[in-house]
Amino acid sequence: MTVSLAPRIAARRSAEELEALALRGAGELGSLTDHEASPAEVVDWVARNFGMGAVAVACSMADAALPHLVAEQLPGVDVLFLDTGYHFVETVSTRDEVARSLDVRVVDVLPEQTVAEQDAALGADLFARDAARCCALRKVAPLHDALQGYEVWFTGVRRDEAPTRTGTPLVSWDAKNGLVKVNPVAAWTWDDLQAYAARHKVPMNLLLNFGYPSIGCRPCTRPVAEGEDPRSGRWAGLDKTECGLHT
Repeated sequence: MTVSLAPRIAARRSAEELEALALRGAGELGSLTDHEASPAEVVDWVARNFGMGAVAVACSMADAALPHLVAEQLPGVDVLFLDTGYHFVETVSTRDEVARSLDVRVVDVLPEQTVAEQDAALGADLFARDAARCCALRKVAPLHDALQGYEVWFTGVRRDEAPTRTGTPLVSWDAKNGLVKVNPVAAWTWDDLQAYAARHKVPMNLLLNFGYPSIGCRPCTRPVAEGEDPRSGRWAGLDKTECGLHT
């Protein structure tokens, strides 16, 4: 099911309570220098400590491994899709397949302005002139607003994706958004993700088969050559490696 509605808002605990819970979870689940919990064990920790309506999964629709992993223990979980208005057709098709085939509720998270409205207000193709501002308006701010209805969010960030992500913890306090952030597949490699997807037959974005190991908005994403950094196709030619969601 795909909806463009506000999330199912749960009665939130205070920021202090949630931060303390994040700290406790980080200790219980281990770290880079200690034995770490498996992805399924991380999801189990969330299921035991948070109510259903308090949990969201952020998904770029490059693949559906994370939504599937979480829905195994939290069926019907909200999956947030940042509908920037610039996505590849293949990404939108993956979103539709996730909504159809998995036991989740896909929530389209929309920017304040459509692409046409943004072009009228700020000029056409803001992404080409100020990619950071475009990401802030079409990704970062909408996600921040959507997350205020939850206590915890799951991300699919992996340590092997980029140098900026090598220290990604399993659980942390997300002060910017004011809730607990959980990265259950942080220790996975690309091969691990592919193996999970194949084993469970989860939807995968067709662009992954055509040289797009990291998929963002169409104007700012290009295919990469074999052996290149998987994220080198994002904002190619710019001094930019992250959209701001995880920094």
